[in-house]
Amino acid sequence: MDNDSFGEGAGSKRPPRDPGTPDFEPSAPAPARTVRLAAGDFLLTVNPVDGSEIEPAPPGGPAAMAPPVRRTAAERAEHERAVQPPVPPGPAAARLPLLERETEREHIGRLLARGRSLRITGPAGSGRTALLDAVAEDCADLAPDGVVRLNGCHRTPADLLHELFAAVHHAPRHRPGRAELLRRVADIGAVVLLDDLEFGGAALSELLDATPECAFVLAAAPEVAEPAAGSRLEEVPLAGLGRAASLELLRRVAERPLDEDETNWAGDLWFESEGLPLRFVQAGALLRQCDELRERLGDDPGAFAAFTPSEGAGGAGAAPPTPTLAQGAAPAPLLASRLSESARKTLRFAVALGGEVPHQAHLPALIGDTHADTAIGELLGCGLLSPVGGRYRLAAGVLLQLKEQGYADESAAHAHAAAQHYTWWTGHPSVTPERAALEADAVVAALTALVASRTAGPDAEDTTGHPSAAVLLARSAAPAFAAGLHWGAWERALRIGSEAARIAGEVAEEAYFHHELGVLALCTDRVDRARAELETSIGMRGALADKRGTVAGRRALALVDDREKGRVPGGSAAAGPAAALRPGEPVPPRPLALPPGRGAALPDRADATSTRPLPVASGTLSVPRTVIAPRPPYPSGPVAGLRHRLFAARRNVVAVGTGVLIAAVLGTVVTLAPASESQDPPGDTVRGGQPADQDDSRDGTDAGQPPGDEGGSGEAPEPGRAEAPPSGAPAASGSSAPAAPGPSGETSADPAPSSSRPAQSPSSDGTAPTPPTGEPPTGEPSSSRPPSGRPSSGEPTTEEPSTGPSSPSTPTEAPSSPGDSTQTSASAPITPTSATPAPTPDGRAVV
Repeated sequence: MDNDSFGEGAGSKRPPRDPGTPDFEPSAPAPARTVRLAAGDFLLTVNPVDGSEIEPAPPGGPAAMAPPVRRTAAERAEHERAVQPPVPPGPAAARLPLLERETEREHIGRLLARGRSLRITGPAGSGRTALLDAVAEDCADLAPDGVVRLNGCHRTPADLLHELFAAVHHAPRHRPGRAELLRRVADIGAVVLLDDLEFGGAALSELLDATPECAFVLAAAPEVAEPAAGSRLEEVPLAGLGRAASLELLRRVAERPLDEDETNWAGDLWFESEGLPLRFVQAGALLRQCDELRERLGDDPGAFAAFTPSEGAGGAGAAPPTPTLAQGAAPAPLLASRLSESARKTLRFAVALGGEVPHQAHLPALIGDTHADTAIGELLGCGLLSPVGGRYRLAAGVLLQLKEQGYADESAAHAHAAAQHYTWWTGHPSVTPERAALEADAVVAALTALVASRTAGPDAEDTTGHPSAAVLLARSAAPAFAAGLHWGAWERALRIGSEAARIAGEVAEEAYFHHELGVLALCTDRVDRARAELETSIGMRGALADKRGTVAGRRALALVDDREKGRVPGGSAAAGPAAALRPGEPVPPRPLALPPGRGAALPDRADATSTRPLPVASGTLSVPRTVIAPRPPYPSGPVAGLRHRLFAARRNVVAVGTGVLIAAVLGTVVTLAPASESQDPPGDTVRGGQPADQDDSRDGTDAGQPPGDEGGSGEAPEPGRAEAPPSGAPAASGSSAPAAPGPSGETSADPAPSSSRPAQSPSSDGTAPTPPTGEPPTGEPSSSRPPSGRPSSGEPTTEEPSTGPSSPSTPTEAPSSPGDSTQTSASAPITPTSATPAPTPDGRAVV
C-alpha cells in the first residue's frame, strides 16, 4: 500500500478503537436552530442570532401549522405523565397514607359533582398536594375532559390558561391569540387541580371567568390574596393532624413502633408544629437514620465517630440518642449531615438556585459523580424536597435552615457553575425546546443568582464575570423557551439578560434583548411596550452599525404601526373573513354592497376604525375594508333604513357642493394664468357704446385699458353708484362679460377690474379698504414707475400704471354681441346681487 492511499479521498473515516474515546478532531459549527411558530395573527421565526422575526400570517393561517385538535383520554394521560416530576432511581419509596382527611375528601367530591369550585387553604407542609392527589383519583371520570393538574408557582393567569389549553388540545408550534385562547378554553369541561396558587382577587376572577365549564380545586397558602367577593368559591380550611394521627404517621415513616422516649418526644413535637404532616415525615426520617447508625455501629464501632459531637453526644462508640426538640423543629441540617456527599452537594446547588433543584439528569455533570442522580431519592425520603409541577423544590423551611448552617457560603460559585452547564445544555442541538422548557425555573433561578451576586458588594471575589455569564445563558436559553411555548420564562430570561448586559456593558447583547422583548410584547398585544422596546433596540443597533439587526427591528416596528392604525395583520381582511377561519368557526357578516342610486350605508359608529367607501351617484361600490375588530351585523328595520337613507343623502349633497367649488377654483386659476401674461395692443380694442373712429387715448393711456385701472381718469363716481368689490375675482382686461341673472331675475354686470391692478385692494400694511363715498378721491397722483416684478400685498401686476389720481370706480359695459369685442376672457364666479344697472352719460352701465 502506498502512502497516497491515505489522502483525503481514501474513503470513510476510520472510527476510534475505543467507542468511549472522544473524537478530538474539530467539527464544523452547528447551524443556528430556528423554529417557526404561529402566534395569533403573526408568524414568529425564533432566530437566536439576529433576533426573532415576525410577519403577518397569510390568509387562511399558516399552511404548515395544523389547527388544534382535542386530545383523547389516552393522549391526556400521556401528556400528564410527561409533565410530572421524574421518578428518582433506586428502590421505590413506600406511599404514605392520607390520615384524617376523609371528611375534606368527601366534601370536595360532593362539591365537584355539582360543578362547584373550591379553594383549599392551609400552611406549607399541611398536606395540600397529597390531598389533591387523592381528589384526582376520585374525580378521574367526572368531567368529559378528565382531570388537569396545574401548578401556579411563578405563573400568571395567562400562563395558566395557555397550559390548560395545551393539556386538552394538541397544537404543536401553535400559541393562540387572546381571542382564540378564550374561545378554546371556554369549551373545556374538566376538573382543574391548581396547586401552589400565588394570586387572588381580580386575577383569579379572570381565570375563573375564562373557564365557565371547568370546576377548580385551588390550593393556596393563607398569605395569598383572597378571592373576589363574587367569585363564589367554597373555602375548605386545612388544619394540622391530631395527636394520634401524627404518632401514626411517625410510626409509618420510621417503619417501626415507638418507644416511650420517642412517644414523648413526638408529643412535644406535635404541640410545637401544630400537627403539620411535613414535620413528622422529617422526624420519622431522623429516627430511621438513627436506626441505620446503630446498625453501622454494631458492625463497626468507630463508624459513628465521623459525626460531630453535637450529633452524637455519647462520643465514639456510643449509640445515637433520641433527637432533641430543637432538632425535630429544624431537622434539615441534621438530616443533611447524615446523607451522602452527592446529596449534600445537591443541597448546596439548590440553595444557590433559591430552592430550585436541578433535574436528576444534570446532577452527574454538576457534581462530578456518575451516580449523583440517586441523591434525589435520598432527599425525597428525608422530606427535604417537595414536588412542584414537573420538578422538585426544597421543602418549606429547609432553605432557611440550610443557610443558617453555612450551605450558602459558596452560592455564587455554585450558581456560576450551574449557569455554565445550562448555557451549554440549552444550546445543544439534541435538546428539544420542550425539554428546555421543563427546566426553565432552574435556569431562570441561575440567571437571577448571577445578577444578584454581582450586586453583593465589591469585596466579593467570585462575582467577576458573572454578568457576562448571565448574558451568555440568557442568549442560549431564551430562544429555547420561546420555541417551547413557555413565554413566561422567556420574558423573565429576557429581562434578566437585559439587566446583565447593561451591567456588563455589552450594548449589542442589550439591543438583542430589547428587540426580543418588543417582539414578545407585539405577540401579546402590548403595542405601547412593543414600540418602546423596538425603538430602543433600533437605536442601539444603529449606533453599532448592525444592519441586519436594524432591518429586523424596523420590520417589527412597521407591524406595530399597522396594529396602532387599525390594520389587521395577516391580510385576512383583503382575502375575506372566511379565509382566516378554522373549521367550525362562524363566518362574520360581509359588508353590504351599495344599492343603485345611493351612497354608502354604514353604521354610524365613531369607535370603529374602517375605510369608508366614497359616495357615488349610481352603481355598486366594492371597496376593501380594513377593520380592527369584528363588526356587528348591520341594523335592519324601517328606522335603521331611514337613518341610512338620510345619512347617504346628506353625504351626497356635501360631495356635490365640494365638487362644484373645486371646479370653480380650478377654472379660475387656469383662465387667469394666460390672461395675466398677455397685453392688449394699443388701438385694437373698441369699447362698447363708442364710435370706432373716436380717439380712445385719454391722458396717454390705451383705449383697451379700463379707466378704473389708470391714475389719470379723473372722473368722480356719481352719487349712489355702487363700488366695486375690494378683492373679488378678476375679470378680462378691456372687455365685458354678459350679465348673469340674479336670484330675483335681475341681471348684474361683472364688476371685476382688469388683471393689471385690482380695484380697492387691501393695503400691504393690513389696514382695511376705505368704504366708498359720493365724493371723488383727493389723493395725490401716483408717479409712473416701472413694474418691480414682485406684486405688492400678494396680488399680480402686469401693466405699468399711469400717473394721475386713481378712481375707485370700475367701469363696466352693457352686454353686447360677440362681434362687438375683439378680445374676451372668462371670469370668476359672479356673486348674485339685486342692484339694477344705472346708465351713465357715456352709455356705460355701472352697478
